[in-house]
Amino acid sequence: MPERDAAGGEAARPDVTWPDAAAAGAERAGLEPGAGRRRMEGEFLLAMRRTGSTLQLLGQLAADRIGVNATDLNCLNLVALAGPRGSMTAGELARQTGLTTASITGVLDRLEEGGFVRRERDPKDRRRVIVTLSPGPALAEIGPTFGPLVMAWRGAAASYSDDELRLLVEFQGRFLGIVRDQLDRLRAEAGPRGGRVPDT
Repeated sequence: MPERDAAGGEAARPDVTWPDAAAAGAERAGLEPGAGRRRMEGEFLLAMRRTGSTLQLLGQLAADRIGVNATDLNCLNLVALAGPRGSMTAGELARQTGLTTASITGVLDRLEEGGFVRRERDPKDRRRVIVTLSPGPALAEIGPTFGPLVMAWRGAAASYSDDELRLLVEFQGRFLGIVRDQLDRLRAEAGPRGGRVPDT
């Protein structure tokens, strides 16, 4: 059966050969994986790729609904994930996203103008700019946008045991570490993109 894209049509197959992660891992370990094992690992890798692509589509649609672009929404999410107070420095945000000084300033200008965040000088170091979530009408749209997703996830999680959920959380943490390592690698290979990452 031909693979379908997110809109339900037959997906065009790109002229690119993706690495066989399962075979590569087995080769490094000096093992010869069985056909069943290789098939499951291949299916899992494809599932991760499909999930990533679908999450990108969801993020773009959610950004449109909230009234920002996808990059701005990602930055807003990073600020929200920064801690209980939902704050971080502009420099930390720039380093996490890999955006240049000019780009991160533009992002924060738009988010602040939209009422999503506010910027304040650090009273202990006036060179540092603290970015904080700004509770108000702007953020009120985020709950209805992502709330059903959270509820659906909790419904799915209810069918797993505590041990199974612990395994999923452990795997997600390992996978996140892999993705971050690859971000660092690609950024290092790309070199400076122009615009010093600010200390503020």
